[in-house]
Amino acid sequence: MNNGRSTEIESLKSLQILNELSDNDSLTQRELSLRLDIALGLVNSYIKNLIAKGFITVKSIPTRRYAYFLTPKGFAEKTRLTYHLLQDYTRIYREARSGFKELFSELRNNGAKRVAFAGADEVAEIAYITLQEMEMELSGVVDEELAVFAGCLAIVRIPAVHCVNSYRDS
Repeated sequence: MNNGRSTEIESLKSLQILNELSDNDSLTQRELSLRLDIALGLVNSYIKNLIAKGFITVKSIPTRRYAYFLTPKGFAEKTRLTYHLLQDYTRIYREARSGFKELFSELRNNGAKRVAFAGADEVAEIAYITLQEMEMELSGVVDEELAVFAGCLAIVRIPAVHCVNSYRDS
């Protein structure tokens, strides 16, 4: 039984396979397995499914190898799946911005003028973009990954902004 989450995963894996095959039609299933971090048996299953749906064709080449080619229907499916993936990313981005606006508004209403972020990744970038609209300042970023790499706690200071112990100004 497929639920919504497993269908999303199947669509993503199918898109990844279609992308790889459109870039290199001579990839083996083993190479696809390694590139996409999918079990070899699953790659075989996805390939058979994509063939059954008419998205790819197979041609035998010497030494028990196969070449996989996207059909026009396969290129259309790749485009459709890419479009839906981008729609999902856009929805997630909007939801993240909305959540950060609520959080920063609540902090500002409680007297905060500065915040520090824990982590420096794509989510922190979205938070920073949102923070710019909220009449608040970024005091610093504590990045655990950098701390592990450097063997210490890394605090990145934003120019002309001082880190504070509390998010409230005295």
